[in-house]
Amino acid sequence: MSKPNTPQASPPRALRWAVAGSVVVMIAAGGLFYYASKMAAAKRQHNHDEVVVNINAHSCDPNELSVPAGLASFRIVNRSDRAVEWEILDGVLVIEERENIAPGLSQVINANLQPGDYAITCGLLSNPRGVLHVTPTAASDAAAKARPSMVAFVGPLSEFRVYLASQSSALIKAVTALNQAIASGDLSQAQALYLPARAAYQRLAPAAQRLAELDNSINARADYFEKREQDPAFVGFHRVEYALFQQRSLDGLNPVAERLLGDVSTLKQQLLAQSLLPEQLVNIVVRNLNTLADVRAASGEEERYSHGDLNGFASNLETAHKVAELLRPMLTKSAPDLLPKIDAALSDFDTVLNSFKVKDGYATYDTVSGEQRKQIADKAKALAHALDGIDPALGLSGL
Repeated sequence: MSKPNTPQASPPRALRWAVAGSVVVMIAAGGLFYYASKMAAAKRQHNHDEVVVNINAHSCDPNELSVPAGLASFRIVNRSDRAVEWEILDGVLVIEERENIAPGLSQVINANLQPGDYAITCGLLSNPRGVLHVTPTAASDAAAKARPSMVAFVGPLSEFRVYLASQSSALIKAVTALNQAIASGDLSQAQALYLPARAAYQRLAPAAQRLAELDNSINARADYFEKREQDPAFVGFHRVEYALFQQRSLDGLNPVAERLLGDVSTLKQQLLAQSLLPEQLVNIVVRNLNTLADVRAASGEEERYSHGDLNGFASNLETAHKVAELLRPMLTKSAPDLLPKIDAALSDFDTVLNSFKVKDGYATYDTVSGEQRKQIADKAKALAHALDGIDPALGLSGL
């Protein structure tokens, strides 16, 4: 006798919900995968025009490039075994650069380039330089014709020249005192005088970093030399810093200190001899602040032996204040809404640096936590972003 058919029990409600949830998850996952694929494709398309440069131990590949005038993107891939930098030079002047590119990683440089031929550096300072050809376009020709009148910028540029002259004189005076302490064999006095001399240089750094060869002699870190600290070409401030705070010895330092004094004297001459275009006045400060935010604040590598980084940051900020004040009358007329943003960013950076003040200046950077370093970097980046709005507001963007 057959058993009567009995209806199959329906699955429990929890199971039904679980199945439905699984379907939703699968649909969502598929959607996310599709979105990620589209984003990746968009990124590939966005990066399609990037010029890739591979930095090897002793050369770049390629070492001769050609791009149209205007905004160009370069992806610099470090295939060497140490942190390196890559620069675009117009004669002795640095147009754009990227420092401290870690081994195995890459960074992007976005540069707004005028037609002409430029030199490019490649990793170690001893490596051969390359050539960058920038060809004219209809847009670059139109931008040149649309350039605003330079008459309005004469005052700010002249005042900034006066600022460079006075700060250069202060730098020479500070390095002279440091040189005398080293010559007299007074280690503790030389250590005390190093930070004021270094701070004096950092007030000039945004402008000085345009002078590639001279800035390398004055300011290059050991990383950019084949034999690092033991390399005979390693001179300047950081060689002095290494002797004073790492070796704690003045042995053999006299020639280095004398050369530094000669270099900072030459720096004053070259800074006053070089013309500065209106669009470069803000750009040099923005570039300096971005380097502070992206490299110096996080790593503490700029003053790795003395840990006096905060003194340098404060000096960089002084120059940012100066440039903002010089352009304030023009911005009051052309972009009054921008000034509160700039003032707020300046004040925020002032506040965070002032929190590290101690009796004799600033706390040493090895006492600053990772979270605090990030805060410093964020404020520097925010200030750079605020200042970056000046050129468009004054009709200087795209030049």
